[in-house]
Amino acid sequence: MAEKQVIPCFLILVLFSLVTMHVSAFPSNRIKSLSIIREVNRQGPYLGLITVYPPEENSFFATGAFKPYGKHPFVDLSGRRFRIGKIREKKVIYVRCGVGMVNAAAATQQMVDMFDVKGIVHFGIAGNVNNSMSIGDVTIPKEFAHTGIWDWLNPDETLPSNDIAQLEFGNYNVPEKDGMNLLGHIGYNYEQFYYESGKPNSATPLFWAQTSQAWLQVAAGLEGMELEKCVNSSSCLPQKPKLVVGLKGSTANIFVDNAAYRDFLYQTFAVSSVAMESASVVMTSLSNGVPVIVIRGLSDLAGGQKGQNAIQNFGPLAALNAAKAVVQFIIKLPADNSGY
Repeated sequence: MAEKQVIPCFLILVLFSLVTMHVSAFPSNRIKSLSIIREVNRQGPYLGLITVYPPEENSFFATGAFKPYGKHPFVDLSGRRFRIGKIREKKVIYVRCGVGMVNAAAATQQMVDMFDVKGIVHFGIAGNVNNSMSIGDVTIPKEFAHTGIWDWLNPDETLPSNDIAQLEFGNYNVPEKDGMNLLGHIGYNYEQFYYESGKPNSATPLFWAQTSQAWLQVAAGLEGMELEKCVNSSSCLPQKPKLVVGLKGSTANIFVDNAAYRDFLYQTFAVSSVAMESASVVMTSLSNGVPVIVIRGLSDLAGGQKGQNAIQNFGPLAALNAAKAVVQFIIKLPADNSGY
């Protein structure tokens, strides 16, 4: 009997040790991060800055405006590095979220949940679908639509009556525009929007997500600011870039480089820019009752060009112009954070 009791006890001890080692090995990094976050938050509130991928980040740091916090210049959380610092005495926390709507929503929610932030500034580059705008211009839209929630049906099926708009693939057949196309048609649907002051577990249909009106008024003061025209001495835009406040933007997990779809988006939704994160950042911020604004530099024509997409040549320039606008916007915000 003794041996039968000793062996199970030994196994239990071994299993307990293995489980304890596994669990404790993970939280140690997180516990350290949470400790830093608690200390950082005592110095708050902050303005949250969110961009997407390395070229945008490089352009932001190239402005030289961001000054890191000496004691805790950054904290790592769930694989992302949140950088703590100042821009002209305004306290900021910056993070690069990664490409796509899931990454954007996750990083925004982390920013709001973990840090004492009073507002979100999202920035980067975008495709231009408005012929009155040009590569290098900066757009600060008033609202965004998630144009990637689709009802994709067969040709003989009827689209739901509550769809916002529809795309008929057959309209783009060549040479017979009205011929049958087995791809059928797409209906554009609403987001299900949950927000802090709403009824729990009750979603509101939402297509256009509004950025913060008060911040748009501040941003309006940036129109006419000097923007970069040249990538280098041998690569310059034909016209001086401009900054425009109050247009519309589109977001989906789609890199748009198609002239027909570009025209469809502009004609149907009157959007001027397309990107893969903005609506996600805006909706997540609004869900939490946090002010938000989006600043995007136009890097390409989203398929409207002849030849290769211009993002490789002018992406860095567009990113720099967006970053410069971000810095100037932060400078214009009230120094006491009351504008957050």
